[in-house]
Amino acid sequence: MDWDDLRIFLGVARTGSLAEGGRALRLDPATLSRRVTRLEAAAGAALFLKSPRGYALTEAGQRLLPHAEAMEARARAGVAALSADDGLRGRVRIGAPDGVANHVLPAVLARLRALHPALGLDVVALPRVFDLGRREADLAITVSPPKAGRLRVRRLCDYHLSLAAHRDYLAVRGPVATRDDLRGHEIVGYIPDMIFDADLDYLGEVGANAPGLASNSASVQLGLIRAGGGIGVVHDFMLAAAPGLVRVLPGEVRLTRAYHLSRHGDAGGPLISRTADLLADGVREEVARLEALSVG
Repeated sequence: MDWDDLRIFLGVARTGSLAEGGRALRLDPATLSRRVTRLEAAAGAALFLKSPRGYALTEAGQRLLPHAEAMEARARAGVAALSADDGLRGRVRIGAPDGVANHVLPAVLARLRALHPALGLDVVALPRVFDLGRREADLAITVSPPKAGRLRVRRLCDYHLSLAAHRDYLAVRGPVATRDDLRGHEIVGYIPDMIFDADLDYLGEVGANAPGLASNSASVQLGLIRAGGGIGVVHDFMLAAAPGLVRVLPGEVRLTRAYHLSRHGDAGGPLISRTADLLADGVREEVARLEALSVG
């Protein structure tokens, strides 16, 4: 499967539509449909579920997505490396939830800064929604796409979360064979009245009890779980850097969310636009790399 095939795959996966994907790829929907059919034949698997609501990824498509995104990011990074001195000068402030700010952005921004030494980058890591209209940040990474304001929003990538606990905790408290077994265990999670995005209500989706140990910070929750405080939902991209943690109910519980990147519609000009492109590529590549480590 070559890059041109993966470009077609990503265009449809990100928009969920032949019409929208065609506009992004500058192909008419009929041509795009033929390309998708040919791609699925070459892959030997259905990559999309087609319905009146659009194109949704199948399980095979979900498996292909992070690899396609990583290849896209490497291709763009190569182009950027050839033109590192492209006039990116100034300072850009990036707002992000603390999980992605602590575990994904450091490597991404270090590489970006190495390529563009005249570009200053600020990271504001707060567990809340940023107000781009008030210029709290130039770019904001969010889970749910913002709906209010004159914003330009793009979908970055899917990421995954798993139930996890420290192996020492499980050795003392006993294994978890079913979701019903969770009722007999300590739970770590978000402070219920401080969940600022409905997509962060992981425990409600898993069916676990209210947390005995709670924080508004995903990184603090990880620390509580590593300390043996109980079972909680952990980003897969954090697991590679958390020795001692093991997945709980891995065949039954794995959540999928998506990151989105937003900027104000009239803010920043070429500097913000170009930085947004490079940031998007870097986040996709780093999430795919870390998730691959967590299962390897």
